Order: sequence, then structure tokens, then C-alpha cells
Amino acid sequence: MKFDTKIAVVVREDLQTWQKLNVTAFTVSGIAGTQEVMGEEYVDGSGVSYLPMIKQPVMVFSADRKKMKSIHRKALQRDIDFTVYTEELFATLNDKDNRAAVEAVSSDELNLVGMAFYGRKKSIDKILKGCSLHG
Repeated sequence: MKFDTKIAVVVREDLQTWQKLNVTAFTVSGIAGTQEVMGEEYVDGSGVSYLPMIKQPVMVFSADRKKMKSIHRKALQRDIDFTVYTEELFATLNDKDNRAAVEAVSSDELNLVGMAFYGRKKSIDKILKGCSLHG
């Protein structure tokens, strides 16, 4: 199935594996919670129900610090919904503190380690131009 929209995550390449997974999960949760991307619940052959998942692929990319800032600037210039995860969030323990940590820093100074995007495929491809899929 082809989609006109795209869900993409970009994580900073110098993170530890657990951090990359954490950033991916948290940033995509913002997309899943605010957009019309959720499918229907799953039911196995025994009739056990499971929670629904996002109904289209999620592409995960990596970038260095400089590229992360460039991607952020490009995304702000376009009509794209996206989430941010900053390095400071690894030290917080709840949503209130997470939001306070982001609010304490101007957009240009965010220490970005991850972002997730949802929008028109062509726009997201332009924002992520030069990024490679996470390997």
C-alpha cells in the first residue's frame, strides 16, 4: 500500500542503543497520540485482543549534531507536525519536567537527540534529505 504521508524519526547517531530506542518510542508516541495514524486492534487466533498500532511504516534515520539542527530548522519552516526530544530529557523522570526542560531553552539552542515527523511524504523527504536510514 502506498501512502501520501510519511512518519519518520531521526535520532542523533552518537547515542547509546538504549537511548536511541527510548527517543524513538517517545517521539513516535506524540505522532500516534495526535494524528489519524492508528489502525484497528489486533486479535489473535485464540480471540485475544491487542492494542492497535500505527497503520503505516515508520522510517528511522540517523544524523549527527549539525544535521539534527539543520533538520530542525527546515521542519520549522514547513507545515509539518513533529516532536522533539532533547538530551536533557534523559535526566528527567516525568512529563512535567520534560516539558519544563524543553521550555527552558530557545529553539535555536535545543540540544536535539531525536525528532519524529508526520506529514506529506514529499515535505518530509525534503527535510530529511541527506540522512541515511538507521542501520
